[in-house]
Amino acid sequence: MNIISNIRYLLPQVSILGYEKKILILTLESENLAFVLTFLKLHFNTQFNLLTGIVAVDYPFRKRRFEVIFELLSVFFNVRVRVKTFIDEATTLLSSASIFSAATWWEREIWDFFGIFFEQNQEIKRILTDYGFVGHPMRKDFPLSGFVESRYDDTLKRVVSEPLEHAQEFRNFDFISSWSDVSTN
Repeated sequence: MNIISNIRYLLPQVSILGYEKKILILTLESENLAFVLTFLKLHFNTQFNLLTGIVAVDYPFRKRRFEVIFELLSVFFNVRVRVKTFIDEATTLLSSASIFSAATWWEREIWDFFGIFFEQNQEIKRILTDYGFVGHPMRKDFPLSGFVESRYDDTLKRVVSEPLEHAQEFRNFDFISSWSDVSTN
């Protein structure tokens, strides 16, 4: 029995999307994430015991705007799997650090950049932005100029940070090409 049939038989809550560049892609609900990751790691017929990465993607126009993707490798079977789950801004994910110890740093980075909180991760704090940083810079609704402006003040002889005032509201784009209405002669 191969890995796909094992997953299909033993994990009915997982949807198998197929292969993309020789990587098996699975989707599931966020509440099933810890169970599925534990199963994929510990079951004899899967043995995905190496977490190679966790990433997040922001799709602001979706109902569940964040896609969190876990990349796993089975060294024994020489197979990779990509596990995807979708959450909204208010939903938290259960930390996978108890399953894969390497997950701690990726979860910290995702929280820092996207604001996705991982329950039961004792190390959730800023990792790449300053501790006083406001917001999460990889969200699509984060302003390109940020919220704070830093400059050198000659009178104080030091760098000062001041709140940045935006002169206009953020623009809404309709993503329609201006070339689509051009008539041909």
